[in-house]
Amino acid sequence: MSTKTSTGHGYSLKKDDYAKRLLRIEGQVRGIAKMIDEDKYCIDVLTQISAAQSALRSVALGLLDEHLGHCVTNAVASGGADADEKLAEASAAIARLVRS
Repeated sequence: MSTKTSTGHGYSLKKDDYAKRLLRIEGQVRGIAKMIDEDKYCIDVLTQISAAQSALRSVALGLLDEHLGHCVTNAVASGGADADEKLAEASAAIARLVRS
């Protein structure tokens, strides 16, 4: 199990899990490239693309949840400009995820 790093990011305790999930997604994307190279059926390729997007979205939502529960919560508890900045960052990140 990972230990919290000096950066103090909320995801630090799950860094190994995120790394494994991203490696799995990387494998999915490589598989998609191979499917295209091998002229696989379009719908099968699109299905795999959708699965990879869903997996990435899941990682993103996990990171966002931890950011809100750690970084934003700590900044709000401390108050000041840092709190406003963290809330604005979180809002922008949510907007990007909603648009994707």
